[in-house]
Amino acid sequence: MRKPIIAGNWKMYKTATEANEFVEKAKGLVPNTDNVDAVICAPALFLNQLVTSAQSSPLQIGAQTMHEENEGAFTGEISPVQLADLGVKYVIIGHSERRQYFNETDASVNKKVHAAFANGLTPIMCVGETLEERESGSTGQIVETQVEQGLSGLSDQQVADLVIAYEPIWAIGTGKTATAEDANEVCGTIRKKVAALYSQETADKVRIQYGGSVKPANIEELLGMEHIDGALVGGASLEVESFVKLLEAGSNA
Repeated sequence: MRKPIIAGNWKMYKTATEANEFVEKAKGLVPNTDNVDAVICAPALFLNQLVTSAQSSPLQIGAQTMHEENEGAFTGEISPVQLADLGVKYVIIGHSERRQYFNETDASVNKKVHAAFANGLTPIMCVGETLEERESGSTGQIVETQVEQGLSGLSDQQVADLVIAYEPIWAIGTGKTATAEDANEVCGTIRKKVAALYSQETADKVRIQYGGSVKPANIEELLGMEHIDGALVGGASLEVESFVKLLEAGSNA
């Protein structure tokens, strides 16, 4: 039985004060973490204070991106060493917005996944297709390629430990959501690809999230699907009440 993971991605929202108020309020409302992992991926500016605020609570703090090098002349970037030193546990890698606006590729995603593991961070590796790719019937091919290239060179144990987030690009922030059946089908394709690359045992262990306009109204149906083990959530993670509802659904899945 795979433990559901609900990860909020705040993107470029909230001030430091708002972020701290959120965590202070939310950390006492997180349901039994024997049943669900609760993660907030916040802007880098807030990570230090949020890790401190979330100590001794079930809430875990993640980053939204990182550089693949441990150090160097990369102005404005954040290294995995720096994240690990802060006590960050998770890091989103290869989000579609990073791919679209900041030129991230499957090759750079793979480097970052390796760097995350080398520094004790758990990657949340994102994959997903555009609307044009879906309409052309190439969703499976696109996602399988992203998975294969993103996981290249990892051990079975590393693959079992990471999180893969399926985020159809056309459903992010648009209000459109893949049906639970469609989302489950693609997540099943991802799991089948992992089995082909590694083993069925490894594929059965890896947690696969769905992301794309997830909200309290549709989370239960999504989590009821065989291959969906959680959600990577944008807008619905910005308010404590809706985030806690998502966690409660995960806890009861």
